[in-house]
Amino acid sequence: MKPRQFVIEAVMLAVYGQLSVPKRPVEYIIPYTTILELYEMRLEGDQVMPDPEEDIYAKQQIEELIAYFENELNKKKIERALTAPWRHSPPLILQDNVSCIIVNAMDNARYGETFDPVETELILTAMREQAPLLTDQFEYVDRLITNEIPIPIYDIDDFEYALEHEEVPGDSNTK
Repeated sequence: MKPRQFVIEAVMLAVYGQLSVPKRPVEYIIPYTTILELYEMRLEGDQVMPDPEEDIYAKQQIEELIAYFENELNKKKIERALTAPWRHSPPLILQDNVSCIIVNAMDNARYGETFDPVETELILTAMREQAPLLTDQFEYVDRLITNEIPIPIYDIDDFEYALEHEEVPGDSNTK
């Protein structure tokens, strides 16, 4: 079975455990700049989750994900992707049914007035890969819909539904 693809920020993979145990094969497409955000979160030490216990767990998961990306073999694959704009890493296997591809996405300022550079990279990656965006940021989703950005969007809470729902290329219905 071909893996279901989603564009996602690296932190979502660390924070939401259900993303690492899907019912079918999944491949997450992760812009490299969102991996850099993991390091920023580590340095800043800001709260990631509202509940203190969940926050501690999320920070542990972020550390594990950073360690995974820094693994020698994975690091080499990621570094190869960084040699050219929009280049992909080979798939990095996270679990039996889960892999991720790191993409050297480039913000071209196309949506610069409405979206920050990372948000723009997520949009452009979703467009380029023709894969839906998976997020937990309601304000971001609202701005995507308001600005009629032509990408499929799923809330993290709808992950199970998103796994079963296949988009038709060119269809930009949002959930």
